[in-house]
Amino acid sequence: MAKSKALIIPLVIAIIALGFYFVYPSKKLYSANFTSASATLSNARFSYKAGVASGTTGTSVVNIDTSANADNDTDHLFPKDVICISNATEDGCTGSTTYTVANIVDTDTFNTTAALGATLLATDYVVATQSGSLTISFTTATEVPIGGTLLITIPAVVSGAGNANDGIPDTAATTADNGFDLSTIATGDVTVSDITGCTSAGWGSATVTAGNGTATDHTISFTRAGATCAPNKAITVTIDSAPGIINPAPITSHTQGQADAYQINIKTRDGGTNVLDQSDVTVAPVEGVLISATVDETLSFTVAGITTDSGSYCGVTRTASSPDTTAMSVPWGSLSPTYSAATHNTNHQLTVSTNATGGYKVYAEENDQMGKDGVACTGAAAGESVDCIQDTACGATPCTHVTARDWGADPSSYPGLGYSLEDTSGTDAYFEFDDSGTFYAKQFADQEAVEVRSDAGAELMSNAGPVSGSAAYVCYRIDITGTQPAGYYYNKIKYTAVPTF
Repeated sequence: MAKSKALIIPLVIAIIALGFYFVYPSKKLYSANFTSASATLSNARFSYKAGVASGTTGTSVVNIDTSANADNDTDHLFPKDVICISNATEDGCTGSTTYTVANIVDTDTFNTTAALGATLLATDYVVATQSGSLTISFTTATEVPIGGTLLITIPAVVSGAGNANDGIPDTAATTADNGFDLSTIATGDVTVSDITGCTSAGWGSATVTAGNGTATDHTISFTRAGATCAPNKAITVTIDSAPGIINPAPITSHTQGQADAYQINIKTRDGGTNVLDQSDVTVAPVEGVLISATVDETLSFTVAGITTDSGSYCGVTRTASSPDTTAMSVPWGSLSPTYSAATHNTNHQLTVSTNATGGYKVYAEENDQMGKDGVACTGAAAGESVDCIQDTACGATPCTHVTARDWGADPSSYPGLGYSLEDTSGTDAYFEFDDSGTFYAKQFADQEAVEVRSDAGAELMSNAGPVSGSAAYVCYRIDITGTQPAGYYYNKIKYTAVPTF
């Protein structure tokens, strides 16, 4: 009987113990994954880091080393990139000076816009930093209690003490040893979103701890000091873009065009070190792409004849009696000393297209006034007495090649040759016939009288920028007196379009 009791008592104890195990199991924490976890770089372009081959003070030519560096060519260095020269210990930009890339000469040479302030050493680096904001988003699966923490771990380089936050982009043989540079990122540069059930005030300020460059990564942490952070809350943590997180340069075994992937760990913890939720998210910097093209300078200038027998040109209606012009001629034919609008007016159309950023001007000049059989018409006032049809004076106060005056509806009081303008497409005519009076007109610049076509105010058309199909009519007018000597009169007009690139 005593033996039976001895067997029963341990059995009862075992049953009771098993009951407690199943009914009251021991507490053990299991972490869950965040949902919708992601990390986004506002600028995912690699930083550039190349060794120096040569560069001489006072010159703007830099040659880079072509082996054993993060960048071994100029493929990922672009015009207008801002660079600095860092020494072997990577303690900032030499002389606190930066330079701007002017152009890429070849695969291992580039020019700077300003001359180098010192001769470069073979142990120096050419550095073009790429930085920006980092946005980390996730949705909690588990409540974070008061006293709990949010911890974000960002890869840092393992290459030497202080290198992980010296403002110089980092590189290593593998992504496991490489990482981002925090530079001067501080508490005020990191924010967490403010949402109901998980307010930003409840997190307090960020604690930013830079990696030591030898063993530890960067960490950013928040401690839940206020109310709890509820589950299923979408949270965003942002490192702002000023100063921004500095992207790594490619690893030394990198294949151009292929991203280097880095994992960022996000976790929440209880008041101790127990993990509540966690996820790894990936960011993958890669080379930028330079899209380039060369656009040649263009200029199209057309002088077109007018042959229509209707329509108004500078206020004068063309008829079948109006002289037809060609691109190379204005044939007045036999002129009557009695002025007629139809027979004593005719036209050309000037059309300009150019991509010149500084625009263009159109000038006109005559070799001389109209002379009988081409005789020289010496001086601006040469007229009938020397067998010339002089340029019109327009009025009592004379017009010139730079100053327009109203020539009136009937030009017989001031005979001669002159012109006016009318816009047909755009507003590039320097003046128009109806700016003042009936027929606002000028003389052509006279080479013989030493009048210069490019004098201020002498242009016929102009624009300060590129144009497409800007056009204007040149409206020629002529009048003679009854005492003009008989004969064949002519001169030559030359138009010139001058773009400013």
